Order: sequence, then C-alpha cells, then structure tokens
Amino acid sequence: MKNVNSQQGKETMERFKMEAASEVGVNLKNGYNGDLTSREAGSIGGQMVNMMTPEQQWCFTRKNVRKIGHLQEVSFLVQSGI
Repeated sequence: MKNVNSQQGKETMERFKMEAASEVGVNLKNGYNGDLTSREAGSIGGQMVNMMTPEQQWCFTRKNVRKIGHLQEVSFLVQSGI
C-alpha cells in the first residue's frame, strides 16, 4: 500500500476520489469543490468506502425466540454490488 502522505500517494488518492465521483454521477473538479452539497460529498466518500471494503460481516447475539432464556449468535455477510 502506498503512503498517502507521499506525493505519489496523494495523486493515487485523488484519482481514486475522481473515479468514485464519476461512478456516483457527481461532477468533481480539480481543486476547490466547495459548491458540492453535503449529499454529493457524502456519496463520494460512501462510494470510496464501498470500493475499499467489498464485503462486510456483522455478528451479534440475540435472544432465541423459540427457546426462552437461550441466546443465538447471528452473522450476516454483506457483499457490495461492485
């Protein structure tokens, strides 16, 4: 993985951000983008996270509805649509 503090790392992250913006339909330009709405900026960040983590797993424990006093472990594996 590249160091994001290096010039090459910054350029790589900028290309990654531009790619994510184009995938969600946000017109991002080089430099200042203060005219973006919060929703547009958030959709870019959300897309970047989806691209970095194509699958997520959630585990939790819940009460078993069929056996009083018993706990049941539940796992969900969610895969992104990319």
